[in-house]
Amino acid sequence: MAEHQLVVFGLGKEEFGIDISRVREIVLIQNITSIPQAMDFVEGIVNLRGQIVPIVDLCKRFRVANAAVADESARRIIVVNIAGQNIGILVDGVSEILRIPDESMEPTPPLVAGGIGSDFITGVAKVDGRLIIVLDLDRIFSSEEKEVLVQAAE
Repeated sequence: MAEHQLVVFGLGKEEFGIDISRVREIVLIQNITSIPQAMDFVEGIVNLRGQIVPIVDLCKRFRVANAAVADESARRIIVVNIAGQNIGILVDGVSEILRIPDESMEPTPPLVAGGIGSDFITGVAKVDGRLIIVLDLDRIFSSEEKEVLVQAAE
C-alpha cells in the first residue's frame, strides 16, 4: 500500500503538510537579519552552521493571518530544499509527522484555504476528520522569486 509521509505544520488556522523527503531540518527561530528591499514575504537570512539560508514567512506568502500564538516559542523554521537551494520557511508551529495512505489523499479542489492558489497544492489529506493541505514546494515560488532567494543566500 503506497503512502505519503508528511511534516504537518500550522499557518493561521489551517494545517499544511509537505513531503518529509524535502525537509532538511526543523529549527528554533534564530536572529533573522533583514535584507533591504526584499520581497514582502522574505523575512531575511540566518547563518545556519556556516550556511546562509533565506527565511520566507509562508503566512505572508499565502496572505494567511498568523495564528494568535500565545507562546511565540512554538514558531519554527523548516529548512527545505527548493531548486537546489536550502530555504527556511517560517511557520506557526510544527505539530507532527504523519503517514497518509494514498486513498486518504484527495485531488486539489479549485478553491481552498482562503485564496491560496491551487497551483501550490498537491492535494488535500483527510485524516481523522481533519483536512491537511499538502503543498507542492516546487510551485510555491515563481522562477524569478527562486532566483532572488538564491541570490540572497550568496
